[in-house]
Amino acid sequence: MTLTGSIINLTVHGIGDTDRPLDPGEDTTWVSVEQFERVLDAVVDRGDVHITFDDGNASDVEIALPRLLERGLRGEFFLLAGMIGEQGRVTTEGVTELVRSGMRIGSHGWGHRDWRQLDPGQVDEELSGARRVIGRLCGHPVTTVAIPFGSYDRHVLGRLRETGVTCAYTSDGGRATPGAWLQARNSLRHDLDDGWIHHVLDDRPPLAHRARKAAARFYKRARG
Repeated sequence: MTLTGSIINLTVHGIGDTDRPLDPGEDTTWVSVEQFERVLDAVVDRGDVHITFDDGNASDVEIALPRLLERGLRGEFFLLAGMIGEQGRVTTEGVTELVRSGMRIGSHGWGHRDWRQLDPGQVDEELSGARRVIGRLCGHPVTTVAIPFGSYDRHVLGRLRETGVTCAYTSDGGRATPGAWLQARNSLRHDLDDGWIHHVLDDRPPLAHRARKAAARFYKRARG
């Protein structure tokens, strides 16, 4: 079932086993290969679903890419410029493979820092420098970003607009408006099942729930 007038952005962090140490709490957003495949099978032919990938994990290329191509799906991969080529991360060759396969590429910053907590010397590196580095690897400008930890305020959003970002993705959850500059996303979790998939893809939340979500997003946009 497709509900008109909105889109659903999904976020994948890591899939399957990893050969790098995970940060505290990071394991809660890793899924098994089988869970990932169930999500993909549920969104085939769903034009209202957009699949994104954060953190530039090696599983983006090794596991996700072939399964996307098998199903005729396209994803958007938000890379950490300062971690490309590190153990367990996407390599420069992997970036080239994603581009050649028709995948979109965006920036997740440089070193997975909270953009609300940057010191003056980190601002350009995280918000502009990372996009320049990734753009050189892709062979074209990178103008979309995924905000690390979903942590933003009016200062972060203002800086992103000033640097030419055309779309910024959050971790706010819920549905998003097509074409909006700020896009809410729903993160896949380690305990997802068919009930989670149905809830995220097909349930229409009650008005009160949507109002609370909207109020929370407004607060984050205005604070700072």
